[in-house]
Amino acid sequence: MTQTSPDPIEGAPLIAPSTVDHPLHEQVVEACRSVYDPEIPVNIFDLGLIYTIEINDDNDVHVIMTLTAPGCPVAGEMPGWVAEAVEGVAGVKSTAVELVWDPPWGMDMMSDEARLELGFM
Repeated sequence: MTQTSPDPIEGAPLIAPSTVDHPLHEQVVEACRSVYDPEIPVNIFDLGLIYTIEINDDNDVHVIMTLTAPGCPVAGEMPGWVAEAVEGVAGVKSTAVELVWDPPWGMDMMSDEARLELGFM
């Protein structure tokens, strides 16, 4: 069952919550954790670049993500890396990766593990 977001607030980004109750959710998260920004030694999930992982009843996965900056040198490649990683999860039927810039990424989106790894704690 896919979770839905509440009525959007005017001007707020349309980022839905992740489908955390789907049996494939943890495996998809781990697949995302296998992808790294080549300039930062932390995986993109813990870096906070993955905003939403939606998985429907047919096991179609929709990932909404961002990058640390619009001028990121791998902006054209990173969504493909994520799609390739997620498509490798057994049971995933299809994968779509959407790159968004709103809300913009900020260091506050990193996990505690990422902050520790980068020396921010």
